[in-house]
Amino acid sequence: MPLLTRTFIKTAMVCLAFALVLGILLASGVTNGLFPVYIHLLVFGWLTQLIFGVVFWMFPKYSVEKPRGSEALGWWTYALLNIGLLLRAIAEPIQSTRPNPLGGWMLILSASLQFLSGMLFVINSWGRVKEK
Repeated sequence: MPLLTRTFIKTAMVCLAFALVLGILLASGVTNGLFPVYIHLLVFGWLTQLIFGVVFWMFPKYSVEKPRGSEALGWWTYALLNIGLLLRAIAEPIQSTRPNPLGGWMLILSASLQFLSGMLFVINSWGRVKEK
C-alpha cells in the first residue's frame, strides 16, 4: 500500500475518532457550537479522506510510468484538504460564538482550500476512470 494511501487512511481514522468523541460531547450538552466541526470531521475528515486514499491505491493504472497519476498532486490534495479541515475546526466555534470578519474569512479560506483539494483529486484521478 502506497505511503500516500496509508497517510490518507490513518488520518481518516484519527478524524473518525475525534468526531466520535465530539459526538458524545455534543449529545451530553458539554460543548456548544461544534456541530459543524463534527459534521466536517465525519464528512471531510473521515469519509472523503478514506475515499481519496483508497482511490489513489485501487483505481486502474494511469500509465505504466505513472500507475497512480501524479504523487505530488496526491500530496497537495492531502495537504489542502487537511489544512482546510483544521482551519474549519478552528473558525467554526469562533464564528458561532463571536462572529467577526476574521472568522468569516477563515471559513472562506477553509472552504477554498477544500475545494482546491477536491479539484486536484479530480484532475489526478480522472484519467484512471476508463474501460478495460
